[in-house]
Formats: sequence, C-alpha cells, structure tokens
Amino acid sequence: MRKLVIIPTYNERENVARMIDKVLSLADEFDMLFVDDGSPDGTAAIVENEMRLHPDRIFIIRRTGKLGLGTAYIAGFRWALERDYDMIFEMDCDFSHNPDDLHRLVNRLATDADVVVGSRYVRGVNVVNWPLSRLLISYFASRYVRLVTGMPVCDATAGFVGYRREVLQSIDLDAVRMVGYGFQIEMKYTAWRLGFRVGEESIIFIDREAGESKMSSSIFGEAFFGVMRLPFRRIVRKQS
Repeated sequence: MRKLVIIPTYNERENVARMIDKVLSLADEFDMLFVDDGSPDGTAAIVENEMRLHPDRIFIIRRTGKLGLGTAYIAGFRWALERDYDMIFEMDCDFSHNPDDLHRLVNRLATDADVVVGSRYVRGVNVVNWPLSRLLISYFASRYVRLVTGMPVCDATAGFVGYRREVLQSIDLDAVRMVGYGFQIEMKYTAWRLGFRVGEESIIFIDREAGESKMSSSIFGEAFFGVMRLPFRRIVRKQS
C-alpha cells in the first residue's frame, strides 16, 4: 500500500524540516508532497534541500501566491492519483497534528473506513492551548454542520484526514467549490453522500508553537454559508 502525506505550506520554515524528519522516521513508510504557495520565508527552498537527500520520498508543487487551502489539496490529490498512491493523507505542517497518529489512520483505512478523520471531538474535547473563543467557534461549527447536513461526523472541520484512493477517484474534484476551511467540510460531506464509510479516530490537537495561524474571518464566512447550500447540491459519482 503506497501512502502519501500532503502538506500545504505558507511560511513554515520553523516547522518544515522537523516535520520531514519526523514523518520519515515513522515505522509506516510515507512519501510526502508539499504544496507551497510562494512562501516568502524560504519554506520551499528548505523542502527542495530535503528532496536532494530523499529524492524518492519528498516532493513539492510550487505555486505563485496564496491560492487557498482547498486548491492546494486538490492539486495534491490529482498528483497522488496520477502516481497510483493507495492512501492519501492531509496534515498540517505545524505539529498541531501529531505524525505519530498517522499509523492509527492507516489502520482504520485498512479495516473499516474509506475516509478517516483525526477527530478532536469524537471523545469529548481534545484540544490543547487554544483560546476559549476559538475552541467554541470550532466545536460549535462542527455541531452546526451536523445539524444542517445530517452528516454523522463530530469534527467536520478537521484537517487531519485520510482517504482511500477510490474515494478521491469517485469525487468530481472540479466540482468542489469551497477553497478555505469549508473545503474540509465539503470533501467529507461529498464522500458521505456518495456512500463511503467516514470514520473518526480520536486525536489530541495541540495548537502550533511556531509560525502563524492562517485562519481569517473570510474563511469562516465561506464555510458558514457554504454549508447551508450543501444539502441542496446534486452529488454524483465521477465516472472513470
């Protein structure tokens, strides 16, 4: 089973080399694809230096300007499908997602899930170092998504996610409309509506220690209003 971790980056020079070292040290073997949106801090140059040391494991897509989280992942998904990866994972670069948890996501995809969510809320609230205001927004956003869509997922906005390749092959990536954090909701919802098994694996989310958050009010607004439209979308399986 070929496994790929996709990590979008923008100004992550404090984290990216450490993340590469950590993921490559795991017992499960993962390749890594970075999608960098023109980071002015030299993040891409650090990745390219690591590529020279690990030419068969580390890859990069360099883009010009901040084009959105969703478009970064879609570019990564297309890249992964073209190269026949079996399991494709989304993960942040800032260590808020613990790379050690990847093996549990792999196990779920290998047994009882087609999509697996590293979930902050499936067993209580497992978030460390977030201000209360942000925690409440995140928690009630997922409750809102569940209420509006009926999707049985406790952490709909989560960005630590694994997909079997069959799921991504079945989703019309050209039809995905949200580009910010709403993208995470739309992808899970689409997979669920297509009949795929969406599972959740409890994780502990720790706020970043280095670098700056990319959250903004416009991203939140896109997700809020985009969710209202999801139940009215016609979703069909992509024909191969």
